[in-house]
Amino acid sequence: MFKTLSTGDLGFTGRQSEIIELALSFGFQGIDLNMEEFAEQAKSYGLAHARRLLDSAAIQVAYFRLPLVWDEWQEDETDYKQGLERLAAIAHMASDIGCSRCVSAIRPASDERPYHENFEFHRRRLVEIAEVLARHGITLGLEYLAPAKLRKARAFQFIHTLDALVQLAKATSSDNVGVVVDLWHLHVAAGDLDPLKALGAKRIVAVYVSDVSAEAPSEEIDESFRMMPGETGVINAGAAVARLAEMGFDGPVSVKVSRPIGQGRKRESTVETARDCLNAIWKAAGLDSTGNVSATCSG
Repeated sequence: MFKTLSTGDLGFTGRQSEIIELALSFGFQGIDLNMEEFAEQAKSYGLAHARRLLDSAAIQVAYFRLPLVWDEWQEDETDYKQGLERLAAIAHMASDIGCSRCVSAIRPASDERPYHENFEFHRRRLVEIAEVLARHGITLGLEYLAPAKLRKARAFQFIHTLDALVQLAKATSSDNVGVVVDLWHLHVAAGDLDPLKALGAKRIVAVYVSDVSAEAPSEEIDESFRMMPGETGVINAGAAVARLAEMGFDGPVSVKVSRPIGQGRKRESTVETARDCLNAIWKAAGLDSTGNVSATCSG
C-alpha cells in the first residue's frame, strides 16, 4: 500500500506544482490528479512539459476521476458517446504517465429505472467504459454512496452497499472493473469487508479512510459527519487496513474528510494532519514504511 494525497478530499485544490510539493514535504508516495486539466496542459505545451514536475518528483499518480460526469455516463446517450471519445484520449494520457487506476461513483437511487433495469443499464455501460480503459491498462474503481438521505424522496432505490457494488463489478465480467473501499460509507451502511473475497485484491482500486461523528443520526447522516481518521475512534481504520493487507491489496490509501473540516485551515496543517493519521493507521495495521506487513508482525 502507499500513502496518497488527495487534496480535493481534504477540502482544497491547487496547482500541480503546489500539490506535488505538499506531497513530497509530508512524505506521501502518491497523488490523485485532475487528468482533464493535465490533458489540457499537454495539449497546449506538450506532454514533456506537462509531466516534467511529476517526473522530477518521482511521485506516483495514484488515480484520477472518470472524466464522465453522472449525467453523461449514467443518463443521456448522446453526451455519453461523446464522453467515451473524450475518455479514450484521457486514458491514453493517464497511461503515458503510469497511472493505472480510475474512480467513479454510482448514484444510490433513480427516478427513471427500477433496480433490476438500472442494474442492467449500468452493467452495459460499464462494460463499454471498461473496454476503453482496458486498452490503456487502466482499472475502474466504483464507489457507492451509503447515506439514506440520498435515497429519500426518490422513486427507486439502487446500489448503496459494498455487497451490491461487488455484484455489479462482477456482473460486468471485466477484469478491470473493481471497487473503491471507503471506510466511512462502509460504516454508514453497517457493512464489512467480506464481500471483497469474491472480487480479489487486484480489483480493489483505492481505499479512503475517515472517521465518523459519534453523534451522527443514522437517517440524516451526510458527508458533513465525515471526520479525520482516529478523531472519534468509531471507525477502526487500522484494523480495516490490516485486513486489506492480508487480502493482498497494495494500492493507494488516502484520507477523505468533509469540506468544512478542510476549509478554514492552512493547507500545510491539513496535509500534516492527514499524514499523521495515515502514519497512525500504518502502525496500527502493522505495516512498514513501504506499506507491507512488517516482519515483526508477520512473524
